[in-house]
Amino acid sequence: MAPSILTATQRYAAGALFSLALNQAQTHQTQPIANEQQQDSDRLSTGSSSSDSVSDDPQLWVHDSSDLLRPIFRFLEIDEHAWLGLEETSITSSANHHIESFLMLLAEESGETSSEMKDQEHALSKAVDHMSSSIESSKDLSSKKENHREYEQACRDKFSDAVQPQPEVKDEKPLNQQDDKGKLTITEDASPGSGSKSYTKPFENLSMLAYQRKVVVLYELLSACLAVTPELDKKLKRRRNGYDARHRVALRLLSTWFSIEWIKMEAIETIVATSAMAILKEAEIKQEEAQTPKSKWAKWKRGGIIGAAAVTGGTLMAITGGLAAPAIAAGFGALAPTLGAIIPVIGASGFAAAATAAGSVAGSVAVAASFGAAGAGLTGTKMARRTGSIDEFEFKAIGENHNQGRLAVEMLISGFVFEEEDFVRPWEGQTDNSERYALQWESKHLIAVSTAIQDWLKSKLAMTLMQQGAMMTVLSGLLTALVWPAALLTLTDFIDSKWSIAVDRSDKAGILLAEEVLLKGLQGQRPVTLLGFSLGARVIFKCLQILSKSEKNAGLVERVVLLGSPIAIKDENWEAVRKMVSGRFVNAYSTDDWTLGVAFRASLLSRGLAGIQPVDVPGIENVDVTEMTEGHSSYLWATQPILEQLELDSYYHVFNASSMKPRKDSSSS
Repeated sequence: MAPSILTATQRYAAGALFSLALNQAQTHQTQPIANEQQQDSDRLSTGSSSSDSVSDDPQLWVHDSSDLLRPIFRFLEIDEHAWLGLEETSITSSANHHIESFLMLLAEESGETSSEMKDQEHALSKAVDHMSSSIESSKDLSSKKENHREYEQACRDKFSDAVQPQPEVKDEKPLNQQDDKGKLTITEDASPGSGSKSYTKPFENLSMLAYQRKVVVLYELLSACLAVTPELDKKLKRRRNGYDARHRVALRLLSTWFSIEWIKMEAIETIVATSAMAILKEAEIKQEEAQTPKSKWAKWKRGGIIGAAAVTGGTLMAITGGLAAPAIAAGFGALAPTLGAIIPVIGASGFAAAATAAGSVAGSVAVAASFGAAGAGLTGTKMARRTGSIDEFEFKAIGENHNQGRLAVEMLISGFVFEEEDFVRPWEGQTDNSERYALQWESKHLIAVSTAIQDWLKSKLAMTLMQQGAMMTVLSGLLTALVWPAALLTLTDFIDSKWSIAVDRSDKAGILLAEEVLLKGLQGQRPVTLLGFSLGARVIFKCLQILSKSEKNAGLVERVVLLGSPIAIKDENWEAVRKMVSGRFVNAYSTDDWTLGVAFRASLLSRGLAGIQPVDVPGIENVDVTEMTEGHSSYLWATQPILEQLELDSYYHVFNASSMKPRKDSSSS
């Protein structure tokens, strides 16, 4: 590693905080997150103490068998004799006390802290601020919102003839409520995962730690997560280079402890990624230079930082290219004044200091090609190999975050569609800063079953049953094994064959997603978030089932949201699937979605259904979205507002039920 901005003591404290965050992230994966008092009580009741040892449980993320922590220690140049002690400390019952202590160590100044280090801290934090501002300003929120409103209205007009009967809206106390300061708090009726936010009380020593120091700590820890450490990797037989989802979840928790907005961390990710991309660019230039030496500067000027800035986003790439400049020794001197002029707040001298700070760690990140910072192999890719009878499986890029150094990928999967645009339009209004792709799969069969259900809803007999209130007994009948109306069973016979085919194809698409995409690294060895509704949610679940066959596949998926899932609850190993998701796992359901219940009734009577009821598995957030949906087809336009209320960038479980909009009197099913 090149010289760090942090002192040896500060690097030790940074490694310790990361190990604590990594262990707590794993704990939260399978145990509901409660408030701090409840967590302390749980530790006492379970007998957890400092006598517990990492060596007792090789499944711990902080255990050296997981290969997640010791490479970080090595990168930070922490004395090897301290490694075991840090690992043991990370699982002790007094985590909060240790966090306070390490925050104090980070805040301390010593004779090792030079004025040059201070300048580098200041310049790097300025660069991160400008990067986050650039990311924020690049969002065209108003047009996105308007486009989504137009899509919603078009869907409502299309489905207005099929009205699902709505029960009376009861005056119930919401699961979550907001205090005067806008912080989510838990009411006495709240259930685990329904909106609890832990660590609302800031650490006492946090105020001692300067913002600039927090940024540097997060920067160097991210670089450590991405860096290659050949000697240690060989010893530990590290399974996979790149950005592990478990590392990203730990960084998300650590940024929460630091009270740093997540967009700042995303800015740091972009800076590190594009710095590494520039290193690769430099290698290409050197290769060309050996063949045509005289063209060195001309080619760099045409295809390097300035060209990238002009073509792919102005200030965004200008900042990241500038921070990569230390890797390009000859070109940096000439480019620094130009970049300083582009970003006058930093200035040429400040920009040079920031570049030195960033380059000191980015130069060690030699894994740029493997983690795919320069773009994944997903856009427009049609699977060369097919699984079973899958005929269509293609990713389509959404948004403007492609080839801009984003170190997280979102895959968005619709499952109830009426035309091809429904694979993309429900997801277009999102403001997430990840690199985003919509999966278009088996459109012929999905359109066929969706249309059949919609035609069924418009039929005279269905409308009569609705008007008579017969449908209101459907869900209760499903859950209690009551006898259904004979007319209803007859009416749905013609849906069954199409539905069975679609379910079969969704399972096969899930296998394809796991084996041909994620396991082969087409996402670029970056953490993946999987979001899907209806049969798209089933694709995700099947994918996770395939991944769960091997513990080596942990660390690929960071977050999952399933909406309106046609997935049985009983006889499915939800616990194993949950362990494949490093961070938040949300099951959004509607208790009124009898359309889903009718379509899936064949195996539902004794097994339950995730799309209409909670899944009682620790670590899964169950969110009741009944008041935000008007039937199964409304996931086409309701998915976006649901995701906004979930606030997925938050580490802790959030669902702002108090701001849910009331359902309209007449809508679709």
